[in-house]
Amino acid sequence: MIDRPASWRMPTPKQLEKLAAEAVRKAASHGAAPDPATPAEYWDVILNDPRAGTNGLRLAQRHLSEIQRHVLRVFCRRCDRTVEIQTADAVRFYGGNAVWKHVAQRLLDNICQQRTGRLEEDGCWPAFDAT
Repeated sequence: MIDRPASWRMPTPKQLEKLAAEAVRKAASHGAAPDPATPAEYWDVILNDPRAGTNGLRLAQRHLSEIQRHVLRVFCRRCDRTVEIQTADAVRFYGGNAVWKHVAQRLLDNICQQRTGRLEEDGCWPAFDAT
């Protein structure tokens, strides 16, 4: 076993700058353009698909007044509980400007049974239903 300080594993600030500059140079040389062999019609179909804008992350960031669904559903990845609320009720209780992510966390926390006393571990871990 070798007794070395932990700092030997971390690059120096100069080495970090060199690595960052090299990464930027590589990204610039590769470019972020799509493959020229892919036809434009393909991307039009992909981007115009109605399912493209309804993934869970984007839904979680929306205000309640922007969501067109009748029922909002969130489930906990920790305890596997599911909570549903009608959009009209959520707007009535929390207001139209409330973000769905914050409302869902509050709904799960109100009935959470996983209490350990540690802030990092307490509460539920929300996952948003994208269907």
